[in-house]
Amino acid sequence: MTDKFAGRTAFITGGVNGIGFGIARAFALAGMDLILSYRREEDREEAGRWFDENGLPQPRFVKLDVTDRAGFAQVAADAGKVHVLVNNAGVSVFGPTDEASYADYDWIMGVNFGGVVNGLVSFLPGMKAHGEGGHVVNVASMAAYLSGPQAGIYTASKFAVRGLTESLRYNLAPHGIGVSLMCPGLTRTNAWTSALKRPDDFADSGFKPADAAELEQFGTAFELGMDPLEVGQKTLAGMAENRGLILTHGEFAEDFAEIYQTSLDALPKEDIPEGRLHIERLRRAANKAAADGKAIGLDDLT
Repeated sequence: MTDKFAGRTAFITGGVNGIGFGIARAFALAGMDLILSYRREEDREEAGRWFDENGLPQPRFVKLDVTDRAGFAQVAADAGKVHVLVNNAGVSVFGPTDEASYADYDWIMGVNFGGVVNGLVSFLPGMKAHGEGGHVVNVASMAAYLSGPQAGIYTASKFAVRGLTESLRYNLAPHGIGVSLMCPGLTRTNAWTSALKRPDDFADSGFKPADAAELEQFGTAFELGMDPLEVGQKTLAGMAENRGLILTHGEFAEDFAEIYQTSLDALPKEDIPEGRLHIERLRRAANKAAADGKAIGLDDLT
């Protein structure tokens, strides 16, 4: 089924390394035309070599900071018809949440959530206008479900992407545009180096200065991760099935079982007024209708 995207154009942020490049390679092997954003020339050149070595057409490379709204708008204007949007670029920065500064919040949320917003605002009008359907993939993380003591802001950004994506799926169904939240687990990338690339504008961190040796030790865990190409292939397969949630790693059943049971246990055991039950039945019915392609308004909820 993945051949349904052959010949279609995809724009991928951060598409020249890590998970973004894994997705780009999977798309290229499926016959898609690619536009890839990048920040570092070395990464662009290395990605370009892979396409040459594999006898595949060179993508269109565009230099872009995903927090640059004007730059994003220009890329969208120059791109022509785009069918697949992959909002992938992000930063992985960790530290005790209670020590975080405004700069920590502004940087991490600005890239991980704001970058997704900028991609949507820039590209969705054109994707809806051409009327040929398509797909949006917002790359989050298992941190969209699993929190931890060292990743508060990162987790907040991924929870935000999750909520946005789940809602957007209802909005775009009437336009024939699928929407998927892709949550990868441990993947063989250099995401751990993000803290060493902190922009000067966000230098006032509440976290202790990044220790290169400590980060390198943390980075050894990533060497055990999944090949990014496999993540890309699983992403493409999920798109072909129009799955709202694409989970690429299978080792989280214990965590999901605990989340499910904890959530059920937290519900009060009490009689519920019929009026409240009625409103929730309307909400569920509206969501189902939206998933089937109906545009939903506020009057559908009361």
